[in-house]
Amino acid sequence: YALEQVAICLTKGAEKYEDNNWKYVGAAEARYLDALMRHVEARRKGEVLDAEGNDHLAAIVVNGLFLLEFEHNPEFKKESE
Repeated sequence: YALEQVAICLTKGAEKYEDNNWKYVGAAEARYLDALMRHVEARRKGEVLDAEGNDHLAAIVVNGLFLLEFEHNPEFKKESE
């Protein structure tokens, strides 16, 4: 059930933007961390769904997965490393 909600969140994002668009967002790590925290705060305040009908917990997981991918996938390693 949880993975289904994550898949729904990812699908809605792909439909709103385009497939794999998450990889090409400028200042991506900061933006996804900010988005994750906005969803955490909304959920903490008792909101289950965002204005677009997305489950806040699924959005938290999705943003965390994006951050993990940036952290561990060699494709995204910073040039300074």
